[in-house]
Amino acid sequence: MTAPRVAVVGAGISGLAAAHRLRGLLGPAATITVLDKSARVGGVLHTVDLAGVAYDIGAEAYLLARPEVPALLAELGLDDQVVHATTATPSIRAGGRTMPLPSATLLGIPTSRADLSEVLTPAGAARAAEEPELPLRWGGGDVALGPLLSDRFGPELAQRLVDPLLGGVYAGRVDSLGLRATIPTLAAALDAGATSLTAAADTAIPAPAPDGERRPVFGALRGGYRTLLDALVGQSGAQLALGTTVRGLHRRDGGWRLELGSAPTPEFLDADAVVLAVPAPVLRRLLAAPVPAASAAVAGVELASSALVALAFRAADAADQPTTSGVLMATGEPLAAKAFTYSARKWPHLAAESSGGLLRLRASIGRYGEADALQVDDDELVARVRSDLSALTGITADPVAGYVQRWGGGLPQYGVGHLDRVGELRCAVAGEPWLAVAGSVLDGVGVPACIGTAHAAAARIAEQLRAGQLPAERPAPGTDGSMSTWPEPTTRS
Repeated sequence: MTAPRVAVVGAGISGLAAAHRLRGLLGPAATITVLDKSARVGGVLHTVDLAGVAYDIGAEAYLLARPEVPALLAELGLDDQVVHATTATPSIRAGGRTMPLPSATLLGIPTSRADLSEVLTPAGAARAAEEPELPLRWGGGDVALGPLLSDRFGPELAQRLVDPLLGGVYAGRVDSLGLRATIPTLAAALDAGATSLTAAADTAIPAPAPDGERRPVFGALRGGYRTLLDALVGQSGAQLALGTTVRGLHRRDGGWRLELGSAPTPEFLDADAVVLAVPAPVLRRLLAAPVPAASAAVAGVELASSALVALAFRAADAADQPTTSGVLMATGEPLAAKAFTYSARKWPHLAAESSGGLLRLRASIGRYGEADALQVDDDELVARVRSDLSALTGITADPVAGYVQRWGGGLPQYGVGHLDRVGELRCAVAGEPWLAVAGSVLDGVGVPACIGTAHAAAARIAEQLRAGQLPAERPAPGTDGSMSTWPEPTTRS
């Protein structure tokens, strides 16, 4: 039996993690090719040099409570690169004031221990306090979070807490995000008979023990996510075909054929198995012909675009340095940014005293349905961020370095019925041998969730390749229109 050939479409964290796991499952003889239209690996993970220090301008952290990232880092030998966030706490900007972000909430939904008196108006806090006593008519199913929260707590809670928190995760709006996909633990508690949303939040995050040790919540990598991406590329031994557009996917005897390049002069790559780790619109397009039911399942998943502005300032020029780890903006605040991360306060390796005496920070702009906010040039985005920063912190000095990154369609929107759509997608793909999907459209937009889908996809492909008979003979490379060679593996990130 010949060695298997697997094509992985998408060189983001999902695709690279799939390639790495496939190498471990299939062994050194397998040919694994990772294709991506971008000129670099990483997708929405991107590490740049900001004033001489590695700095992430996509996702910057991962949840330590989930096992996927720590396990993968240990496997790759990157344990010594892990850093934990400091004890600095986040803040919220609401009603023209900046205040501590309330604790004891589930993505802003209060438990019975939460104190909302600072972030809400007296009338808003009183309205929210009534929620546990209101009759709850829970019929199951899926609902939009915004209307549910407004009905139960009044409008302020969604505007001042839940919307900014979920906006930071999905770049979306609470009015259109679905309960079951975004806060599944809350939905599970309601299904189990919780008598209110407050009681459901209590079930989802029980009170800590009085003498419980406070443990870090987030982790990051000292050298940025570039460290992880380069290790995945190197240890997977995958061949990279960057700057390559996959235009079509076609079933052939014994596997799949990928159509590459331009329509007038297409090239082809034959593979025994394929992993698709691409955004929802690309997934829909590639599956339209071979698996139309799967394509239809993801047709309703839309994407949000955003931008990130990273700046570095001399600490000496910032008399009123931020003391919190960052600030979220409530709905309706007259500011351009939706959030700031004060990296010099959040991460010990980026503290001014350990990174050249500079304060580094990042601002996020743009949400689903707010394309107008991004239709300006980079200089204008920087000017808007600096204006916000002046209002929030008093910092008016010129930055010594900056970087603007635009994320067009960076995050899928988990709307009402998203889990049903994902179930339909998986069901349709399950009927197709030697095909698997991975990525942020499935089980969550965070890095741990993406790695989880990648490992599941790799396991499915490896199991099927072991069980199925590969073709005993294949055309010689290039004689049937397929690509004859691929670039040597690189570590571009």
